[in-house]
Amino acid sequence: MNSAGRCLSPTSSLRPVRSLTSNPEEHIAQALNNLHRLYCPLRVPISLLSKAPHASHLVDSGYASRDEEEDQSVDAEEFNSALRADRFERDFAIRWLTSFIARADELPFESDDTRISLVEEAAFILSSFSDASDEDTEEALIRDFEFPTTGLHATDKIEVRLNDAPLSGTDHTDVGLQSWGASIILSGRMCESPSHFDPNTLPSEPLIVELGAGTGLVSLTLAKLLPQLEVMESTIVATDYHPAVLENLHANISTNFPSHESLPVKTALLDWSAPSFAPPLDKPADMLVAADVIYAPEHARWLRDCAGLLLAPAGVFWLMVTVRSVGKFEGIPDTVETAFSAADAPRRGDQILKILSTERLEKQRGIGRGDEQWYNLYRIGWA
Repeated sequence: MNSAGRCLSPTSSLRPVRSLTSNPEEHIAQALNNLHRLYCPLRVPISLLSKAPHASHLVDSGYASRDEEEDQSVDAEEFNSALRADRFERDFAIRWLTSFIARADELPFESDDTRISLVEEAAFILSSFSDASDEDTEEALIRDFEFPTTGLHATDKIEVRLNDAPLSGTDHTDVGLQSWGASIILSGRMCESPSHFDPNTLPSEPLIVELGAGTGLVSLTLAKLLPQLEVMESTIVATDYHPAVLENLHANISTNFPSHESLPVKTALLDWSAPSFAPPLDKPADMLVAADVIYAPEHARWLRDCAGLLLAPAGVFWLMVTVRSVGKFEGIPDTVETAFSAADAPRRGDQILKILSTERLEKQRGIGRGDEQWYNLYRIGWA
């Protein structure tokens, strides 16, 4: 904001997130301050006043000095109102906030507390757009995917439409509201080479469960792909832990199958650390799928143990893990391989749940975050 109280336009003030490679705290704090004043001047979260870096600069909402400088403030308010109504500027701000939230772990912040605080503020501002206009926000965040197919007679591509919803603003861990690179690459791989995933070995009415489904891209892709492979009576269950993620997931299912009385993809709450197998998860799964769901060693162990309870004796678990070379998630594939080779890995009689093969899938331009190098696709089963 300039000395006259006018907010800066997002297009002129927001630097690309990828360019913030040195001391990003000050620029991001100032950017969030400006966006907060512009788009939610009457909504002041406690964290904005007390936790964010440079908090002393964030207290004045822009109205505190109005009595002292009445005319100047009126002019500023008119300017800010016009800027606030500019749809192009608003969409630019939404894209920048979404990019920052997605890439926050790449940036060299002084501490994790700083990172978390700034992500929370960005999520808070992003959530304000849905307050103003649900319809406009949806339009800004809808994503259409097309995956070319191989060996199908009925169609040459699978199409999926997703709402990458704004984060809640109260829980920065609800990252399943956004589509991540691994789920896009895995969905494309399934369509490009369906025979690689052995659909002909599935029973006539298979149960397929996606773990950490997020926006549901993989499940929705399978729901459209399997009938083309003459797997007609499958039950697909997309699971996640966060209620907000499940709500958005259900909306995405309805969007992709608007005329179906019985939706081909069901949703279910599943906590890997304390799983409950109520219907529709009360039967062994013939296929498990998961993409970019592990961010700590305990996640790998929880996922492994949960998969051991879910997977049928002849079932296959396809796990896509993102390989990152820098940041706090460097080395995550090692935690997966360690978990599945450990002595306490799940057993079924004389069989053990283990990694049967590993395939490297390359990162594609324009897909995924900047810190992603490639993806490991693990084929896991009882052996």
